[in-house]
Amino acid sequence: MDFLNDLFRIPLAILPFYLVVIVIAFTVHEFSHAYFANKFGDPTAKLLGRVTLNPTVHFDFFGILLLLIAGFGWARPVPVNRDNFARPRLMGIVVSIAGPLSNFVLAIIGSFIYAVLIHTGYIESMTNLKLQEAIATFLYYFSFMNFFLFLFNLIPLPPLDGYRILEDLVPPKVRAKLQQWEQWSIFIFLLILFIPALRAFTIDPIYELTKFLYLNFIQMFLVLLGG
Repeated sequence: MDFLNDLFRIPLAILPFYLVVIVIAFTVHEFSHAYFANKFGDPTAKLLGRVTLNPTVHFDFFGILLLLIAGFGWARPVPVNRDNFARPRLMGIVVSIAGPLSNFVLAIIGSFIYAVLIHTGYIESMTNLKLQEAIATFLYYFSFMNFFLFLFNLIPLPPLDGYRILEDLVPPKVRAKLQQWEQWSIFIFLLILFIPALRAFTIDPIYELTKFLYLNFIQMFLVLLGG
């Protein structure tokens, strides 16, 4: 058991909750990209069956496995042909930001539900302590992970959505220069993940901001509910 805990960065006790959260978060994220791309006139994702909330069409097995082992991973990217958009750069930005925003919305929903259950005393009133703990654990990870994915995906490094947004914001000449560095993106990520000094300036601040968002949204909802 210790070996498995060492192999998988996520504690085994919460692994089922974490996996369910990731399934929902990744599926809604990729669906949002596909939905808006199709809405704006690019049928590429729809023709590939990606405009769906069926998680099996969005998941990349190796990406999920790496997420559990190394702490970062990915779903199957939604293919987008911006040439099909009436306004490629503007609509490209909307399609790119739709994924992170969907995680932000999920995080808010999860935080609100958790705040309602705290305000009403529903969780504390449950006699089944295991069920009480399960609900609280799930809602915590559901909100926290979606806030984290929202922020993480805005990092301007390929293949993250923040990079795609940056591509559509900068002039074509700058975009061409940026694309020359895309092949090195995986190595950049590995350096960030495994060099503590780089993590301290990238992932760690995102983690701290995630905690700030989570705690403040819970507190805000409790205040609004009068709790």
